[in-house]
Amino acid sequence: MNRTAIAVWLGTGKEGHGVLATQSGVLSSTQYSFNSRFAEGIGTNPEELLAAAHAGCFSMKLAFVLAGQGVKPESIETKCTVTLNDGIISSSHLEIQVKATIDPEKFQSCIEDAKLNCPISKSLNTNITAEATLL
Repeated sequence: MNRTAIAVWLGTGKEGHGVLATQSGVLSSTQYSFNSRFAEGIGTNPEELLAAAHAGCFSMKLAFVLAGQGVKPESIETKCTVTLNDGIISSSHLEIQVKATIDPEKFQSCIEDAKLNCPISKSLNTNITAEATLL
């Protein structure tokens, strides 16, 4: 399976601007710039998109891991905070809330499995942490 995205950048790093588009069309001419990345400008940025990808991937992986334990979650909500320091992604922190009926110890084991094995986690070369709450 392959998925594609296109980025077009015009100008210098600080004064320039760009647009992003995805194969699905969910992003189409979505703007990004120095200000949307490093200040409060309008548009998205690579770190925000990475955080969304990690939160979504983790949530889906956790649903599969829980199903493997015979647990059908009512809901999984994951907030991901990606930190950019000195030009590198220094961490990805996941905050997870799950509505499900499961033993708390088994739940923590499922969280760890999903954290280590979701494809985005596996592709990141950074510190990944997780806080999980069973509702």
